[in-house]
Amino acid sequence: MTALPRLARVLAAAACSALLATGLAGPAFAAGQANAGAVAQPTASSHHESPEYYVSLGDSLAAGYQPNVGHNTDVSYTDQLYAQLKKHDPDLVHVKLGCSGETTQTMINGGICTYPGATSQLDAAVKFLRAHRGHVSYVTLDIGANDVDGCLKGGSVDVACALKGIATVATQFPQITAALHRAGGSHPRYAAMNYYDPFLAVWLTGSAGQQAAKESVQLGVALNGAIKLGLEAGEFRLADVSTAFSTSDFTDQVTLPGVGQVPLNVARICTWTWMCTPYTDIHANPTGHAVIAGVFLKLFHHHRR
Repeated sequence: MTALPRLARVLAAAACSALLATGLAGPAFAAGQANAGAVAQPTASSHHESPEYYVSLGDSLAAGYQPNVGHNTDVSYTDQLYAQLKKHDPDLVHVKLGCSGETTQTMINGGICTYPGATSQLDAAVKFLRAHRGHVSYVTLDIGANDVDGCLKGGSVDVACALKGIATVATQFPQITAALHRAGGSHPRYAAMNYYDPFLAVWLTGSAGQQAAKESVQLGVALNGAIKLGLEAGEFRLADVSTAFSTSDFTDQVTLPGVGQVPLNVARICTWTWMCTPYTDIHANPTGHAVIAGVFLKLFHHHRR
């Protein structure tokens, strides 16, 4: 297993070479490859000649995949955020484009989910934004987790795999945000999230797992750094989900029912995702999705002032 100081140095060096900022708190890779399926179609508009739209894009978090049912659902943070936004605009329409298993590359080039009249999720979003320019109020995005998700196996971090995935995110994330902003113009409020770290759950397996959990946070720092830089190209604001999940907080101790005292970040992964259940699944549960939706909602409300 790679020593933590060495892993941190390697990731930091690679981040610099890829023009990443690695000084951010928090990790990522929380969007599984499971059950890529048919994408949700836009909901029917209200009795309004020119409705406003909320366009959500991303991977299985945006799509709402839940392991207990084995498919996408309506408990995703995008659905929960939409319910809150709709209270301020009853005629708001949700265009839900998220695709389980999506990477930055497949978002650009397609290959997992299909979109009528479009070659990829990004192409579908760009065409919708252009066709409804001036009538899209919100655009949310989460992407990049699946670029590195496979790099955490057997209780350790595959550094070479992680560096390759992070470099891909560093290159393609800004292409995605820039294309969305060009298509949508200045009217929408744009926001994209960074990620929590589901791999923290290995903390519960003992000393080796605790070392691996710390290493995974270093990976997340680099990945979230790439995401943060990618926001700038499209003038997106950061929905700091990593901080909401207290991802880097190994210091504060809390009681996890049935387990005992654990670091706060570990407790939140066990409470807000499926990682500490028999499913051992990285996806946020409905409570976790509510936390993520709250981060976006606070960002949009602050922007409104």
